[in-house]
Amino acid sequence: MISNLWIDLRKDNWNRLDALLKQVEAHGLRSLSQSDVRELGLLYRQAAADLSAARADRSSRTIELYLNKLVARAHNFVYSGNRVSLGGLWRFFAHGYPRLLRRLSGYVWLATAITLLAAALGVFITLVRPGFGAAFLGAEKMEGIRQHHLWMDSVLAVKPQASSQIMTNNIMVCFLTFASGIVIGVGTIFMLFNNGLMIGTIATVCAHYHLSLSLWSFIAAHGALELPSIMLAGAAGLRLGAGILFPGLLRRRDALAQAGLEAVQLVSGTIPLLTIAGTLEAFLSPTHAPAALKFAVGAVLFVGFCLWLAEGGRTSADNDDATATGEAASSLSS
Repeated sequence: MISNLWIDLRKDNWNRLDALLKQVEAHGLRSLSQSDVRELGLLYRQAAADLSAARADRSSRTIELYLNKLVARAHNFVYSGNRVSLGGLWRFFAHGYPRLLRRLSGYVWLATAITLLAAALGVFITLVRPGFGAAFLGAEKMEGIRQHHLWMDSVLAVKPQASSQIMTNNIMVCFLTFASGIVIGVGTIFMLFNNGLMIGTIATVCAHYHLSLSLWSFIAAHGALELPSIMLAGAAGLRLGAGILFPGLLRRRDALAQAGLEAVQLVSGTIPLLTIAGTLEAFLSPTHAPAALKFAVGAVLFVGFCLWLAEGGRTSADNDDATATGEAASSLSS
């Protein structure tokens, strides 16, 4: 049975939600700050849970009616944010995404560190035990390397189909790296470690057979975006795991909801990057174009990528709040 104490503990949240809704009804969703929009989403979910409890108690008909109206009002605004426009996407990628990434940069650096440590381990093991590289790559690829041919050359024969397949595969790898974070981040760490180990092992084997230039000239153009995308997906997975392990002052499910929202937004930024990388991997990387051209393309893309993330969204405070509010509103129901 619902008690007066239960109502007293929740009454302030209901009043706060009502106040936010009145502001939105009078001035629109963009009148709220970024923190207010997030609070609106949390209060909506809490009120919905309270409504379920009230419905289970037949003696709380008045409270049930009040909460039903409150939740219905909030629902209209929470789920109205799902509309997507080209302008909204542009604002997110040009301004909101770089700001989000800077705020979560610790997870990006951690994902990068895991990958680099695994790559260093791959180099060390392959140098100490050369058979490890042969076992890792397989007999067919090793035979090609011994004959000074890399397996990537086959992409040239089926460029359009290869481009589509590469994009799909890369997006799937990034999604799995991110989604594996739901296992308290362990799955993401494994995926990052395995990717780093693969890079270190392949690089060492190719260096032994004097194919380093062929390998890195192949990787340079598309890798400038593909490798950072894997780090971003890893950061998203680590953020998801952190939300489960370290909820802080929030309830665990609320911490997971907030972490999930940020992680999904973070991994979504890899889609356009991987689209560009997949195109380059099919149409430029495996060609016989000069190595200098491939390295130049990679350098330009990587510098542009870094400038976008470092400088994007550094506008006036008012524009920042408006943009962030739009981004948060579009994802409240996620």
